[in-house]
Amino acid sequence: MRAPRASVQAPEWQIWLALGIVYIVWGSTYLAIRVMVETMPPLLSGGVRHVVAGAIIFAILLLRRGPGALRLTPAEWVGGGLIGLALLLGGNGLVVLGERDVPSGLTALIVAVVPLCVVVLRRIFGERIPLGTLIGVVAGFAGVAVLIIPEGVNGTVSVVGMLMIVGASISWSVGTYFSRRLTLAQDPLASTGVQMLVGGTALLAVGALTGEAALVQPQDFSTESLLSLGYLILFGSVLAYTAYTWVLIHASVSRVSTYAYVNPVVALFLGALLLNEKVDATMLLGAAIIVVSVWLVIRTEARRSVRPAAALEAEPSQL
Repeated sequence: MRAPRASVQAPEWQIWLALGIVYIVWGSTYLAIRVMVETMPPLLSGGVRHVVAGAIIFAILLLRRGPGALRLTPAEWVGGGLIGLALLLGGNGLVVLGERDVPSGLTALIVAVVPLCVVVLRRIFGERIPLGTLIGVVAGFAGVAVLIIPEGVNGTVSVVGMLMIVGASISWSVGTYFSRRLTLAQDPLASTGVQMLVGGTALLAVGALTGEAALVQPQDFSTESLLSLGYLILFGSVLAYTAYTWVLIHASVSRVSTYAYVNPVVALFLGALLLNEKVDATMLLGAAIIVVSVWLVIRTEARRSVRPAAALEAEPSQL
């Protein structure tokens, strides 16, 4: 699913505004998820988020372009649905489960390796990978080890929760990689709407099957959790993705892909500032290694004069 290129260059201030929305909003979604799952069932609340956001996107398409915008082929529904299952059921589902026990900043840092996981998939399926990209991948996974091992050994963070976040990153990477190999709707918003509706419905179904329905006690939902859910729907899923889609059309992918190493820094800062999450020297070291490794991969891929790291040209690794 390639974004169409704009025939007229947009003003720089508009490009930076859109990038700023992607930087800040997607960086803040980890914090919002952490607050949401404090009093709300994780899978069901995640399902509500994506089903509602998908419905809003479809409503926008219907109002702007008429019923024709929603006439998708069966292949487009199947392709979008499969990607939605990988990205949202596997990716977002494991994140909301893991964030019950894992700080939001640490979660964002682990998820930041998604572009590196996609490089591994590219190699598994026979693509030749430049040396600089391989070095970045090895360094990135070393950074994840620096984050996870000390926290697991000293017992300060749930190992199971961190492994869920790793699993989420792998699932998101699989969905991202195969998004270029399945039939998706030509309109990026229509494709996103399909993915959100299918993935969100799957989250609701799995949440119900695993007993989360019994945990739905609206009187126990905190105001903060409800506001976080609303923020994730309107800002994380609708506004930021629209900004991302727009800026992909009006700016180079290399420039847009900077979100991959800005988001975790934003998440780490917000988690420490608003939730008093611990940030120690080991986390800063792991963060630095991951951010630099992703930068190296993006830079190396950009020098090949292709769209950098397939992970960065499909739906973003914001969860």
